[in-house]
Amino acid sequence: MLNPLAQELNDTLRGTVAGELLSDLGTRIFFPRGIISQGGEAKQFGKVANATIGTTIVGGKPAILPSVQKYAPELSSGEFVSYTPTAGNPDLRKKWKELMLKKNPGLVGKSISNPVVVPGLTAGISYLSDLFVDSNHPLLAANPSWDNYSLVVETRRGAELHTFNLFRNGGFDIESFKTALAIEAKSGSVRVLLNFPQNPSGYSPTNAEAKQIVQAVKEVAEKGAKVIVWDDDAYFGLNYEQDIYPQSLFAEFADLHENILAVKIDGPTKEDFVWGFRCGFLTFGGKGLSDEQYLALEKKLMGLIRSSVSCSSTPSQSISLKAFSEPNIEEEKKAFRDMLEKRYKKVRAFVDSHTSSVLEALPFNSGYFMSFKTKCDAEELRLKILHEKQIGTISIDSSTLRVAFSSVDEEKIDEVYTVIYETAEKFAK
Repeated sequence: MLNPLAQELNDTLRGTVAGELLSDLGTRIFFPRGIISQGGEAKQFGKVANATIGTTIVGGKPAILPSVQKYAPELSSGEFVSYTPTAGNPDLRKKWKELMLKKNPGLVGKSISNPVVVPGLTAGISYLSDLFVDSNHPLLAANPSWDNYSLVVETRRGAELHTFNLFRNGGFDIESFKTALAIEAKSGSVRVLLNFPQNPSGYSPTNAEAKQIVQAVKEVAEKGAKVIVWDDDAYFGLNYEQDIYPQSLFAEFADLHENILAVKIDGPTKEDFVWGFRCGFLTFGGKGLSDEQYLALEKKLMGLIRSSVSCSSTPSQSISLKAFSEPNIEEEKKAFRDMLEKRYKKVRAFVDSHTSSVLEALPFNSGYFMSFKTKCDAEELRLKILHEKQIGTISIDSSTLRVAFSSVDEEKIDEVYTVIYETAEKFAK
């Protein structure tokens, strides 16, 4: 039997694309009216005393050890060690939405939810899998893809990860994508993940390709399938060529059709160079969804957060909120982006000027990575490069070798790629 609170949220979502796409767990999950909910009420109305939350309060503020405080003296104890609300610091959520609209002007005037804070983008993908994926509802993603998708979807959720071919003739394989969408749509619903700039290839669609991708999803929805699009925007904004669609595809999908629910998975991790902060956001967008229905999705997501990590890290949120108001932050970020672009161009020049009978560089134009399609076993090649030349790379699968040029100083790039090419040729012989 469903908990009445879960049933209440399901009733709110009934008749919407979101309600019809929920997984078994997504149907069951709810945000309890327990300690967190009651504590929130006490914070608002408990003027004499608030004896609800398990924190040590001194003089109305969280207690903090001097040995802890000295490492972040500009943060108050509340900004440093107190709990944040389950859905995240409300001021940070508001600020991130403002930044999202600024970076994606196509979203202006469209109805989207408030971003919910999650403990990293991986956690966001995991929570979406909980809400929308199960043994009867697979997820569609590109081949090749980041290996964590498989770990989350197949191993953790017991669902299937279906794939479409990412590249054809040096660009996005729109025909493979369309075919895969049509196959998924036969079941009545489609769950598809799009990751741009893509990990592991470092590819983002051109303006023309982005238009084709959006149109392909729209056509499936127009034929009656319920579609959810996960936009994994971990590397958003790191584009190094002119003809790249400049926004998140979430800006297109958010109000494209009543049968489409879009979710933006993003955060400061890569955009703002704070990888260890483990602070991400999930934002929903769907044509015709009301504020009440967005809130119902938010509460289901809060139930997943509450039942796993309780809430996200407070210091990461506090520092991020303060940093976003710093007058020089955009200039500082541009300096780092320019540095990454120089590394990209150095890699591009090397790859374009070298040939190999063993390695084929997959298309790349953005992000942190590029990858080779290998004619030898990629894992064996990785090990040979590592142990003989002391250079680390990643084998994504048996025929894909990923190189993170983001983590290689510019002056070392020629050396690294020379070793990769020479080792591959020797290994093949």
